[in-house]
Amino acid sequence: MFGWNEAAWFSILMGAALKGTLVLGAAWLLAFLLRGHSAAVRHLVWTAAAAAVLALPFLSAALPALRIPVTAALFPAPAQEIFHATGSSTLDAAGGLHSGAAGSAVTPLRPVGRRPGWRIWLMLAWAVGSAVAFAQMLAACAIVWRSRRSATPFSDHALCGELSRALGIHSPVEVLETEAGRMPMTFGLVRSAILMPADVWEWSDERRRIVLLHELAHVRRGDVATHWLARTALTVYWWNPLAWMAWREFLKERERATDDLVLNTGERASEYAGHLLEVARTMQTVPAIGWAAVAMARRSQLEGRLLAILDSGVNRKAPGRAAALMAALLAVGIIAPLAAVRAQETKAEAIPADVDATIRVARAEKNYEALENAAKAAEQARKYDTAHKLLEAAIEIRANLSGEQSVEYGVGLMKLADLERKRHENKSAEDLYIRATQILGDRPETARALLHLAMAAITKKNFPQAIDDLQHAQRVDPARAGLTLMWMAVVRQAERNPNQAESLYQSALAIQDPKSPEAATILKVYARFLHRQGREEEARELDARATDVQKANAKPVSSASAGVYRVGAGVTAPKVLSKLDPEYTDEARAALLEGTEVVTVEIGPDGLAHNAQVLQGLGLGLDENGLDAISQWRFQPGIKDGQPVTVMATIEINWRLL
Repeated sequence: MFGWNEAAWFSILMGAALKGTLVLGAAWLLAFLLRGHSAAVRHLVWTAAAAAVLALPFLSAALPALRIPVTAALFPAPAQEIFHATGSSTLDAAGGLHSGAAGSAVTPLRPVGRRPGWRIWLMLAWAVGSAVAFAQMLAACAIVWRSRRSATPFSDHALCGELSRALGIHSPVEVLETEAGRMPMTFGLVRSAILMPADVWEWSDERRRIVLLHELAHVRRGDVATHWLARTALTVYWWNPLAWMAWREFLKERERATDDLVLNTGERASEYAGHLLEVARTMQTVPAIGWAAVAMARRSQLEGRLLAILDSGVNRKAPGRAAALMAALLAVGIIAPLAAVRAQETKAEAIPADVDATIRVARAEKNYEALENAAKAAEQARKYDTAHKLLEAAIEIRANLSGEQSVEYGVGLMKLADLERKRHENKSAEDLYIRATQILGDRPETARALLHLAMAAITKKNFPQAIDDLQHAQRVDPARAGLTLMWMAVVRQAERNPNQAESLYQSALAIQDPKSPEAATILKVYARFLHRQGREEEARELDARATDVQKANAKPVSSASAGVYRVGAGVTAPKVLSKLDPEYTDEARAALLEGTEVVTVEIGPDGLAHNAQVLQGLGLGLDENGLDAISQWRFQPGIKDGQPVTVMATIEINWRLL
């Protein structure tokens, strides 16, 4: 049930947790920088932060993914143990392509998926904590509503009207009397209400006026709505210490901003502070009600409030509507791209346990990349039907996001065409590549589809069509000019026109960056051409140049990571139990490409090769086919102290045309 869904939802929640922590940290920094401004400004910061952390999950689901790499692959060090494999293919008598490929079939073992139960427990703990907090909010709301229904109207309507006008409140505010000794409070999102204690008539006229003015100031500021907003954010992120600190800062700045608003009406600070102290001393506060209503005074914050009230140097200016609008726009501008960011691992994702559920989640998130990553994993496991279904759903999402005539849709078609080609569904692949070229037009992205169409034409020995496709690819993407000219040379070579072929090979090398991996591929293909012409010395020189380029482009290696051993010092070497020789690609056969691919792997206790990395490759799809074959090898693992351990090894694949 949980399989990939568990990982997907865990990723969503952890993303929200990390992003929420970043938002709260940024709010702390901003509030610190604004310490010289008024409490109302800092309260606005904390309100915006609460809204932002609540909006994060919804924006993440609604916005297209903006993915960034978060890890860099570390390349293992060269291993002492070396295994060998051969990739071979035959040519027909005329030197053309042969549809078969050498290598015995091996049925891949079904990978055993691990069920990370700790993730489930962590998500359940988060959900249970939030549910308990929401229940407390609802219980507090019920208590306040019951108090409101049983309360009696406040009789001094003239005082209420006078103070409301002084604060600029135009809509009527319901003032009620509740149990004696209760702390005055404000409640109600749609219809604001102020609950005053029944013994309010025992107070002096001045205290009654100041207390009512304070509660009306909460109404004027809309503090009940922001209270619920911030409390909901705390309910969702209850486990985060930053959320609790933000909540305390929110309450502190709210009360100080309300005090500032009262003082700005002309009240004397000393008298206001005295009445506030007396109310806090004599009135009772029900802690649970604080989840749903705004109480006048909290004893824990009283000392700081009194000092701020009596400090004549405090900035008491409240931000206007323009400032609030700017804060909202700034919050959206920051949160939207942050919400869109998805972590992009450098390794392939797991194969979905429930493909339909995976597709539903991806559609809800508008996240076609998740499906394409899962399809890649399924493709590597040779689960082509699963990969096909995932890619079709990914294309549907691309179409919904960008339209069926967009570059994104055309790129999706090419991904599906690549899969069809790997499944040897050549006709379907060709049709998809043609559709992609029609959508992409003369964009650079079209070149890759055109090259594949040229390969299909070469396979059919339709050389004029191949030349047309290659020339088109060269026009739309000059960056591929070197490889395009090389393929034109391959076509002329197949047409038995060696002079034109050699001229094109030389032009390809003149255009191509001599230090690039593509240059090594061109050199290898050109060397093979010279070898067939009987020019062995020139061929050896080009082979040597290609080898130098390959070594220069070899991926950096690092020392073995923890828990990975090398043969020796009590560690026995793993042994091959079964292996699959890799298949030649159509491109490599057409180009007559030969050479050696070097791959480094970690052979685990499960007898499988993990973390395979190409240290020296050939290109034209041979490197990928080599990795695909190695993933299906089975080993007897290396042993240390009687236990199977992970051992580093190197695999050399010799690609040869027979």
